[in-house]
Amino acid sequence: MKQFWVDIRPWNKEIATTAIESGADAIVVDRAEDVKRLGRITTIAPDGDIKPGTDVTECTITDKASENAAAAQGKHKPVIVTTSDWTVIPLENLVAQSEHIIARVKDVKETELAIHVLEKGVYGILLKTDSPAVVKAVAAILKASTGKVGLVPFTVTKIVPVGMGDRVCVDTCSILSDGEGMLMGNTSSAMLLVHAETLENPYVAPRPFRVNAGAVHAYILLPDGRTAYLSDLAIGGQVLVSDGKGTAHSAIIGRTKIERRPLLLVEAAAGTSKVSLILQNAETIRLVGEDGNAISVVHLRVGDKILGSILEGGRHFGMAVKETIREK
Repeated sequence: MKQFWVDIRPWNKEIATTAIESGADAIVVDRAEDVKRLGRITTIAPDGDIKPGTDVTECTITDKASENAAAAQGKHKPVIVTTSDWTVIPLENLVAQSEHIIARVKDVKETELAIHVLEKGVYGILLKTDSPAVVKAVAAILKASTGKVGLVPFTVTKIVPVGMGDRVCVDTCSILSDGEGMLMGNTSSAMLLVHAETLENPYVAPRPFRVNAGAVHAYILLPDGRTAYLSDLAIGGQVLVSDGKGTAHSAIIGRTKIERRPLLLVEAAAGTSKVSLILQNAETIRLVGEDGNAISVVHLRVGDKILGSILEGGRHFGMAVKETIREK
């Protein structure tokens, strides 16, 4: 998820309150103590959690030399970049060279430009405005979506019970919608979209905040593109939620539940790519069909089309790495 910072220099209590209530990740101020009275949030200040000049730098782009300097600094730590004329070319150059560019913006239009340049966008934005409405509008853009996930239809090749094991339910702090779920797999090279428990059924009430995810060993895709083992998810962390069209957003983990249940292995293929996932063997566990509708694992048949994602296999502490790793 893109970082959302708000610049409140000079101090403006209304903007600070709005930023906190809108879910800003950090506030840039002259004195951190002004913010701490209002709520818990990361402060960027001489006496703050992040120190200007040490943990983050600021750079004004005036020519090619200053652009190169900003890109170089952004390879090691966040750098706030300012320019009098936000055009696509300087942003493209910076994003292509650095993973930690924070673009200073003043409105929604500049925010949209910054977060979509070269498709991946900047690391984050620093908003400078006197309008609480602009703070809310920019927050809605940054917090509502994590972008797009590339989904493809996989053809089911195998469905077989594998016995008892430990599975994980991921309970979020959000109400999920029909068609939404989380991506997970036995390996990191491909994952299946597991539907949230939003649908009515004869056995238990819907739990629209929950995804009955899979066995404890499985990988789950996170908002930053990393993966985690389901067993490692912790309260307060974040997971990626996607619908059948690949529109994604993040959700905060409120709880995980690990319980011993009968398990089912599902395998599928898309061209030369293969995917597998071990899930609980129960009617309420659903994958997402090619049409975007949920399909229970007990009704799943060989030949059915289900949605998943093909990823870069081989992970080290959740990050994709370029080395010889075989998963099977």
